[in-house]
Amino acid sequence: MGRQRFNKLVLIGFMGTGKSTVSRLLSEQLGWKRIDGDEEIERLEGRTISDIFAADGEAGFRAIETKVLEALLKDEAPAIIATGGGAVLSEYNRELMLNHACVVALKANPEQIIARVKSDTSRPLLQGNAAERVHLLLEQRKNAYDFANLTVDTTGMTADEVVAAILLEWSAFR
Repeated sequence: MGRQRFNKLVLIGFMGTGKSTVSRLLSEQLGWKRIDGDEEIERLEGRTISDIFAADGEAGFRAIETKVLEALLKDEAPAIIATGGGAVLSEYNRELMLNHACVVALKANPEQIIARVKSDTSRPLLQGNAAERVHLLLEQRKNAYDFANLTVDTTGMTADEVVAAILLEWSAFR
């Protein structure tokens, strides 16, 4: 049985691995709509991610995230979708992604991630010691991204190099 040809590329990965930047560049190169899952949640909810976490807790946020992801993946239009780093924690979300898209995991080493996210105050899961939190969350999510169809380690790569690597792997995958 041949592989299904998907018109969606879903970028997954820990915060700071480059999902937002890479999704913008992929969108430009492919001429596909770019959707950032977290931005879409904020737009639909009329609240920031931090506000949702504060009011509804992580569980409440994850429920909203699943509902939005489902709608995005079932839409007919071709799209590049950058998910929030924790979207992969739900088995249902993982199955949804694999059934509707080619899933690309972006990885990076902890030092690179910390350098990219340490000054970002909008990340609710990094409150406190950012470096400590990154190491803890990386350990908790060690295998969470392993289900992806393709994986690119973005450590030491420019965004353009990451896009080129994705497009090369994706053409072989298809």
